[in-house]
Amino acid sequence: TDSEVNTRKKTFTEVQTERLEQAERTVLIKCPPKLSEKKLLQYLSSHGNIRSHFFFENRGIHALIEFSEKNSIASLLDAVGIPSAVEHHVVPFKSRLLTFMLKTPVSQASEETPIHLSPQSHIPVKELIQKLCHADSVSSQMYILLNEFQLTEENIKLRFLACSLVRDFTRAYFPDSVVKPFGSSVNTFGKLGCDVDMFLDFHDVRKHATKMKKGPFEMEYQLKRLPSERLATQKILSVIGDCLDNFGPGCASIQKILNARCPLVKFSHQPTGFQCDLSVSNSIAIKSSELLYIYGCLDSRVRALVFTVRCWARVHGLTNSVPGTWITNFSLTMMVMFFLQKRSPPIIPTLDQLKELADEKDKHIIGGYDCSFVSDLSKIEPTKNTETVDVLLSEFFEYFGNFDFRRNSINLRKGKEVNKPESSPLYIWNPFEQDLNISKNVNQPQLEKFVAMARESAWILQKEEKTQQTINKEPWGLAALLIPFGKSNTSKMKNRTKGMGSETIRSLLDSLKLNSANSLQKAVGK
Repeated sequence: TDSEVNTRKKTFTEVQTERLEQAERTVLIKCPPKLSEKKLLQYLSSHGNIRSHFFFENRGIHALIEFSEKNSIASLLDAVGIPSAVEHHVVPFKSRLLTFMLKTPVSQASEETPIHLSPQSHIPVKELIQKLCHADSVSSQMYILLNEFQLTEENIKLRFLACSLVRDFTRAYFPDSVVKPFGSSVNTFGKLGCDVDMFLDFHDVRKHATKMKKGPFEMEYQLKRLPSERLATQKILSVIGDCLDNFGPGCASIQKILNARCPLVKFSHQPTGFQCDLSVSNSIAIKSSELLYIYGCLDSRVRALVFTVRCWARVHGLTNSVPGTWITNFSLTMMVMFFLQKRSPPIIPTLDQLKELADEKDKHIIGGYDCSFVSDLSKIEPTKNTETVDVLLSEFFEYFGNFDFRRNSINLRKGKEVNKPESSPLYIWNPFEQDLNISKNVNQPQLEKFVAMARESAWILQKEEKTQQTINKEPWGLAALLIPFGKSNTSKMKNRTKGMGSETIRSLLDSLKLNSANSLQKAVGK
């Protein structure tokens, strides 16, 4: 029942379905300057009841309007015209992206209450550091960071709308296709400003299975046959990419990357302001998103720790937005999950334990890999661990600062350190495709830089006495960790490296050289 769903935490699929349905009842309007919010909502209400709305800034003010009924949109679109001045310069593809202009300009005199704008990006780290200095503990610093960086309700609605607008294109060719977000937009670990990963799905297999049993005939569609699924994916994405490029309002900088391991189309969706990556259904990626969703929902400490560690890694150049030999955010998140499985008592269950709890509807075998785990959060026993999140942060740095990366790999299925199956510097088992290392790209200098930074951070947190810091007005606690080391505290760093082996120092220097070599390459243009 509905009331039950409201009290218990919703499953990943319930949330997805609900949000996709919401997005179908939504329009995006570019508003005129000096707009009266009351007038706009009054007019729109003549087409139907408005369930929710918000405004945001993106080269002008935009309004996202969610109607209660889908047919309100049809009613509104009925009243919308095509831009007249440039009749012969437009592609007449009509979508739910509209521009409103005032018929009679507003006189200066009308005093309007300023419209509240929902922020769609997070504050710069410098501002964050100032905010953190006013907090009263490292724990509250971590929750402040989480609140500043996490996706807002409004931003999530905008992400699902972007998917829904792309779906309008794919439906021209594939009427029952769906475009769904996956990855950080839906796994509870996305930060404001992150890309939207979306995939195109054609499978509504179960719907047909029951109907097909009736009658004396086996019936099937005649479809074009191709030698491989990959080729089909490439052809479909190529055409959809061309479509967005040629006809898509506000779709720009379209790049087709069809030879990647997972073929995709990258584009910039200007009306919502998102960078988007569109690929074709990848069931395992969805399962990873759902697994992280479960971990993120189980305990508030999980997300506070992940957001903090990711922000720390970004500040110190351990992660990077361009692909390379850096640790990825996904790998980093998996390291945090593993660490939380290893606490005593554990804060989150291992994947094998989640699999034990799975019932029939949770059973999924994808491409020969068992991806079954429980979807109903209420079946998972809450943790008895009461460690505070500041202790966990300190222990995280301590744990990985002293982890035997040479010998051991990180396995989230078992929640155990396992001997490395091969010699990659950092080996993190893909939770589902058991023969893959998700951190295969990471090289030795980058791993050593991570270890050195983790040790340095553990040291800073241990020596932290808040009292002495507040007198000096120096950043303390988490704030001290978010200032690149070596800017303010080179001398301290030198003193501490005395105790380090010469090998670590050499690798530190190497990774610094590596970084400057990289920035040099960028400057020289390779």
